[in-house]
Amino acid sequence: MLVVVVITGLALYFTQQRLASGVQMQLEGDFANDLVARHNAQQVRYAALVERSRALVRKPRIHAALEDDALELLYPNAEDELRDLMAADDPAAPARGGLHAVFYRFLDRNGAVIAPPNSKTVGELRPEEDAFLSLRGAPTDIQLGYLIRPGAELAEVIALPIVSSETGEVIAALALGFKPFAFGSATRWPMLSGIAVNGATDNPLILPAAQVALGSRSPLEDNGPWRIAQNGRPQLAFSKLLNPGSAYPAAYEICVYPLDELVGRQRQLRWQVLGAGALLLVTGLFGSHFLSVRLSAPVERMAVDSAENLALRRRAELALEMTSAELQRSARFSADASHQLKTPVTVLRAGLEELLARENFTPEQCGEIAALIHQTYRLSSLIQDLLLLSRLDAGRLKLELVAVNLTELIEACQDDLGAVPDEMNLRIETDFPRGLHIAGEKRYTSIILQNLLENARKYNLAGGSIQIAARRDDGEVALTITNTGQPIAPAAQAHIFERFHRGAMGENVPGYGLGLNLARELARLHGGDLRLLFSDAGGTRFEVRFRAAEVPT
Repeated sequence: MLVVVVITGLALYFTQQRLASGVQMQLEGDFANDLVARHNAQQVRYAALVERSRALVRKPRIHAALEDDALELLYPNAEDELRDLMAADDPAAPARGGLHAVFYRFLDRNGAVIAPPNSKTVGELRPEEDAFLSLRGAPTDIQLGYLIRPGAELAEVIALPIVSSETGEVIAALALGFKPFAFGSATRWPMLSGIAVNGATDNPLILPAAQVALGSRSPLEDNGPWRIAQNGRPQLAFSKLLNPGSAYPAAYEICVYPLDELVGRQRQLRWQVLGAGALLLVTGLFGSHFLSVRLSAPVERMAVDSAENLALRRRAELALEMTSAELQRSARFSADASHQLKTPVTVLRAGLEELLARENFTPEQCGEIAALIHQTYRLSSLIQDLLLLSRLDAGRLKLELVAVNLTELIEACQDDLGAVPDEMNLRIETDFPRGLHIAGEKRYTSIILQNLLENARKYNLAGGSIQIAARRDDGEVALTITNTGQPIAPAAQAHIFERFHRGAMGENVPGYGLGLNLARELARLHGGDLRLLFSDAGGTRFEVRFRAAEVPT
């Protein structure tokens, strides 16, 4: 009986400790994942903000007012130069959303705010907010800060140095205030979050947690977690410094997770363990020695299995992180390489065209130069495909889906296909209704159709046919394209959508093996899919599906 009591107590203690540790590990992982996702998204927006702000500080009229010490003309000149910066976001241009400022101020050489003559045009600020923007001197590099305004409204401040075009010295600075980046947490746990600056926060609900979490800690310490209690409720708090090295006050991201669910689970587990212990005590009266021997083995196996599962989980998480990092590096390399190739290819084509315009070449030499020019166009097409694929891999390609007339797109692509010089004498057969609309983006839908039709033409037989059919099917639009070429080998059918894959039948056909992969990725981005229906002696048929769109009559 004594052994049963000790085992029950130990099981209760260690089980609750393991439960609390597991929950804490999960919350730490959720917080870390949120920070990584927020950092990646914030980096893209921050780069756009910095690029746009740098363009603003190079405005000649602003430089003229500062270098000539005509400060009375500074804000009037800036009002014209920065007019679009303070305008409301244009809903027709979603790519620029979030890049408009809510206020701006100029700082002099000493870092003090230069008062505007009319604060309504530059964004109204209270005196203490103007004082927040001031620095000990004009910054030599970009400074990031966070300003908490009345009503817990948060503004993200970016201060950029203005350098004299004559002396190269910093003569002033431009401080811009933007609305902060909004990011939703993907964790399944309820969470309170906010930003704390100078003891204040944009979310009053986390203020007690922020005071306890930050307390006397320095920005160089780790970001938690800390167990705290607010209104008698246990919570787990994390913090992260957002602007390290900035001349503005330190700003912290604070996340607080209520642990009510953990307490409830612990209470339930406690009763379960105590009930099991009571049962063991009753049973122990008749065979404690026998049961203690039998129960020790499962406990040991459970501990071993738990340790093995934990080790497997950690290895899997590490492999996933490494794979994710490798994919990001590959996407960045593809995008960077494609960008770097565009300019030399354009220069090469221009040089070849200029060379072809000369009159001292034989017809054979002109033909060879024309062939080289044709290859530069093929290379440019490949670079454009790689750039588009890199944007897809990075998740940066966002579509604005509207009603697109698929019938008109098919007819336009059919006309383009008929205009291509072709000695194969192909017949084009069509079967689709008029006014067939899909939810898509016209440019990328055209790329899907062009790639499929170009494949159907290149891999066809002389005197063959291309069949284009489309129909509406239960809220979707199914488009099929069939050609009468040689069938794709069964072993190769599983690989036709892979990048740069070219089967044996494509050895003498120009191309790079990117068309089908790009078409399928774009189809999936539209909410549809692209698949191979069959490939046999009767022909090869691909089907692409789109979401149907209703067009009011």
